[in-house]
Amino acid sequence: MIAHILTAVVLVSSGIAAGVLFTHAVGVWPALQAMTPDRYVAAHKLLGRAYDPMMPIIVSTSLVLDVILFALSENATARFLHATSAIFLAGVGVVSQTRNVPINRRVKSLDPDAIPADWEDPRGIWGKWNLLRTTFAVLALVGNAAAAVAAG
Repeated sequence: MIAHILTAVVLVSSGIAAGVLFTHAVGVWPALQAMTPDRYVAAHKLLGRAYDPMMPIIVSTSLVLDVILFALSENATARFLHATSAIFLAGVGVVSQTRNVPINRRVKSLDPDAIPADWEDPRGIWGKWNLLRTTFAVLALVGNAAAAVAAG
């Protein structure tokens, strides 16, 4: 019974993580790229207020649930899929914390009304790292859905 509840929770949490990152990749990010640097910095600061505290919690929760489900599952296929999903979620966290977050901090430290003349626009590289972590999150969700099916 507990495995069924945890499976439902991991499907929701990994689905939220994948959905937020996917939406950001296909909708929010293109809009941010089209903005002037000052508007981009201001918008980036506003968006970060909600994403920064929530996304690490959601991704970490999903990862922990996958590890627990790996340990609880008696089905070898489901175990493999939960382990794989946990690895992908760890990838989301590593890319986020080592690549995207440092860029976010630099952008948030800027004054939108005083962008330095020598400012190096980070949007291109940020977008590439975001696409990688989005791919990891979607693959984790697919793995969790497949594990749920495999476990019956």
